Amino acid sequence: MQSAHDKKLEKLDPFYRRSLSKQKTSAEIISEARNALRTVRTQRPFTPREDQRKLFGPASSRTADNRPPSSFSLHASSFESSDSRPISGTRLSPLELKPKVLASLSKEDEASISFPKPPVDPVKIRRVSSARARLFKASSQGNLLPDKIFHLDESKKRLKSEDIIITGDSSIKINGICLTELNSIGHFNSHNPQLTYDGDLNENNEQAILKGKPSLTAAHLRSGSDLMKRRARASSCPVSTTKNSLELNKEVQRSLEEIETEPETEEEEAFWSAKILPVLHDLEKEDNIENVCAACTQLHQALEEGSMLGKRFKKRNILLKTLYKLVDVGSDLLSLKLAKIILALKVSGKNLLNVCKLIFKISRSEKNDSLIQNDSILDSLLEVLRVEDLQTNNEAFLYCMGAIKFISGNPRFLNEMINKGAVEILLHLMKQINENMRITGACFSNSGHLLVQLTATIRNLVDLPLARCKLLSNSALPELCGVMEQYTNDKDVCTNVARILSKLSSYHDCCAALADYSKCYALFLSLISQYEKKQDLVVRIVFILGNLTAKNNQAREQFAKEKGCIKTLLSLFNTYYEMDLNSMKKMVEEEEKNKKHKQPSEVEDVLIKVIRVLANISIHPTIGAALAANQQVVALLVTTLEYKSIDECEELVINATATINNLSFYQVKNSIIQERKLRIAELLLKLLMSSNMDGILEAVRVFGNLSQYDEICDFIVQKNVYKFMIALLDAKHQDVCFSACGVLLNLTVDKDKRVILKEGGGIKKLVDCLRDFGPTDWQLACLVCKTLWNYSENVPNPSSCFGDEDTNALLVLLSSFLDEELALDYSFDRDLRDYHKLYWETEFKPVAQQLLKRIQSHHTFLEPLPIPSF
Repeated sequence: MQSAHDKKLEKLDPFYRRSLSKQKTSAEIISEARNALRTVRTQRPFTPREDQRKLFGPASSRTADNRPPSSFSLHASSFESSDSRPISGTRLSPLELKPKVLASLSKEDEASISFPKPPVDPVKIRRVSSARARLFKASSQGNLLPDKIFHLDESKKRLKSEDIIITGDSSIKINGICLTELNSIGHFNSHNPQLTYDGDLNENNEQAILKGKPSLTAAHLRSGSDLMKRRARASSCPVSTTKNSLELNKEVQRSLEEIETEPETEEEEAFWSAKILPVLHDLEKEDNIENVCAACTQLHQALEEGSMLGKRFKKRNILLKTLYKLVDVGSDLLSLKLAKIILALKVSGKNLLNVCKLIFKISRSEKNDSLIQNDSILDSLLEVLRVEDLQTNNEAFLYCMGAIKFISGNPRFLNEMINKGAVEILLHLMKQINENMRITGACFSNSGHLLVQLTATIRNLVDLPLARCKLLSNSALPELCGVMEQYTNDKDVCTNVARILSKLSSYHDCCAALADYSKCYALFLSLISQYEKKQDLVVRIVFILGNLTAKNNQAREQFAKEKGCIKTLLSLFNTYYEMDLNSMKKMVEEEEKNKKHKQPSEVEDVLIKVIRVLANISIHPTIGAALAANQQVVALLVTTLEYKSIDECEELVINATATINNLSFYQVKNSIIQERKLRIAELLLKLLMSSNMDGILEAVRVFGNLSQYDEICDFIVQKNVYKFMIALLDAKHQDVCFSACGVLLNLTVDKDKRVILKEGGGIKKLVDCLRDFGPTDWQLACLVCKTLWNYSENVPNPSSCFGDEDTNALLVLLSSFLDEELALDYSFDRDLRDYHKLYWETEFKPVAQQLLKRIQSHHTFLEPLPIPSF
């Protein structure tokens, strides 16, 4: 509800119009401080810095059994010799052998049937090239048995030819693998790839590559297999098997076409021999770590120069094997350089997971932050999130995201991360996770764990203005609320999002954007009910609600309309009130002494935030009137003042008093504040007698509202409270003087109580306030004039009530203050000067003119004084 003063200002309209984004002017600050209804401020909940870098901190709700490890061993043997083999986390059950029945075979066909052979020697199995293993894996996407079976003798003859030949029957043979060429419409001939091998690969093949000899072994096939692997993993999505098979076969066809049409050029071979091969030899022979690191840097530069990074490098597999071996050296600097090259070579599957784990392991130590910064490993990590498939590599994403989270914990990296597009990449990833949840109704493996890392990283980034700007421009706030909605049962995710929103809602533009998302209010109330005893989560949610309701009247209304709104807040307050009482009973005397003037406890912090929300929503006229008549709400506030002293918890007591002040503004029927006004006055008296000036000011403000009732005026006189008010006029604090003068003004309405102003030099102190603050505070000057007007009513001679000295002082002050040129000739900023002029004309001038006229009519001047015209 607006005061008469506020309504008058609205009608007259200010001399300037401010934009929404403009900071508050000094005039607005003064005006808000004087409003009868005020919002309550509080500090954002403190988040302690974790001592150790882990995926999940000590406060995590996850147990050791249901979360990925932060510590693990990693060796060269952890990497696969081929990075293209698809990885599956599921143990496969044995296949049931069902022989294919062949109908009406001719004699020739009967002779060509292949019978089971004994198991191949394990040593020979291990020699099978990774390319062949991948190809067999890819072929398994179709039928297990081919419709056409080769004669064993014919296949052996075929395998004795060159490493790579194009046969007359449209088949292609690559290093011991015979593969029927794809037909023109993307299907295999006879619907299946036909594979034959002789059990032995060319063992000298890899050595030939190291010596610089040309060999096309499986380089192109490897790149084709990568495509097959990605397509096979994507087949986990709900699509038809036939469609998946067609797409797979098209990818294989394109890969095989690349094999035929893109042989290694002489220039590539020359570059390999001249620039790459010598560095590889150095890496294998060098023992000095610094030299090995330098060689890795040289290797990366050479690969980049020769455009050999990525998957299309034909000798990539041999290069990766060399790099994997160096992981066992155990140097963090070397491991970072290796990881940067390995990621640049676009590894996938298990190798991508292991290299992400390697970086994660290194980033756990803060001392390695400088190494990470110098090697620009952040670019490689962000590229993984940007390019790789989320569902296929969800575990790799988890450790990649964990490393980025650790990096973001160092303020030195924040600007670099934002400039490299980290905010956009993280938001895109978050939207992917949300979208998958909306479509499928279920989260994929590790999605919750991944969101914990992702949201913790965003929490670190939002301290920077540019990051907040990017979040707003990408509609991040509704998306963050969406994460809370989808992962309501994941307390860690909800806590991290609450931490982000508690930071963002402290800024006006972000708070306004969150308030516009109407679903957030019901979401927050639901989370409070679900996690009522989880202090670290609920204290932040209530803090966010306090921010929303402090800055937006529409938000107050929208929040109050939610079902069970007040009931949920009262339940939360009662829960933590009981906790606080129990903790106070257990506290020994020495601990109670030490508690004074310290920060609020975690339990008290929740109570502070809950009362703040009540204070803020009470500014809305309908809600405020309803709260003033709510027995439970008023009982909550009175109980707070009864059991807690201002020395024990200053912020809690002051917030409760400020809320009572807001509710006491509403003079409505059935007001519980009016019913219990005497009990409230007794509690405020204790606050007046404290040494805390903020507490005293809040108590005086409440007395300013309650002194409109005769019972409270009698209480003020009987308990000598008025003497406190007169004494406070000497406080030299404008707000204290303003509130004390308001109480004295209400007392002087009663003719029988006007005499109290003579005690303690009340008149003189009022004149001093007019002199000291009048030129800079016309609201206070107007209040002083009204009090003196009431006091001098029906007095035949003003000199007899004011005294000669104070009367002369008033004549001079009022005459000068009514001279517009003198009164408004001050070096304020323009906004404040315009505000003062407005209030001077509409409020102060009429009252001062009447008071001056009354004094002049009964006073003889020794010499004429300039008197303004009426």
